[in-house]
Amino acid sequence: MKKQLMIAAAIGAVGIGVWAFLPPNVTPPDQPQTAEIGAALVRVTLPASLSPNAQLGQRAYDTVCVACHGENGNGRNGMGPPLVHKIYEPSHHGDEAFQRAVALGVRAHHWSFGDMAPVPGFTRADVKMIITYMRELQRANGIN
Repeated sequence: MKKQLMIAAAIGAVGIGVWAFLPPNVTPPDQPQTAEIGAALVRVTLPASLSPNAQLGQRAYDTVCVACHGENGNGRNGMGPPLVHKIYEPSHHGDEAFQRAVALGVRAHHWSFGDMAPVPGFTRADVKMIITYMRELQRANGIN
C-alpha cells in the first residue's frame, strides 16, 4: 500500500512538473493544428497599457506582420507562428534574431509554416519598436 501511494505521488509530481513548465495558452509546435486556415493559434492576454514605444511598434506590426503572425502576435494557422510563445522568449530568440529575420528572412526551424522572406521597408528602428511591443505582450503572458 505504501509503495503504491509513493508511485502515485511520483506520477503526480512529474505531471505537475511538466504542466508548470508549459507556457500559458500555447499549443506546442509539434502538435497538429486542427483549426481552419488563418485561425488564431494562441490566446494572448493584453497588458493593461502599452508603453509609447510599444504603441509605435503595434502600429508598425499591424501594417505588415499581422497578416502572418496574427493579431497581437497570436499566430495564424497555416500562415505564421505566434510570436507570443515561449520559443520567442528573449533568452532563446534575442532581439537581434528578430532584426535579422525582418532584414534577411529566416529559414523555418521551429514550425512548419515555411521560410519567412525578408520584409522590405522596415528600418532597424521600426523593428526595435515592434520588438518592444512583442516583449511587452510576452511579459503580460508570462514569457520573460
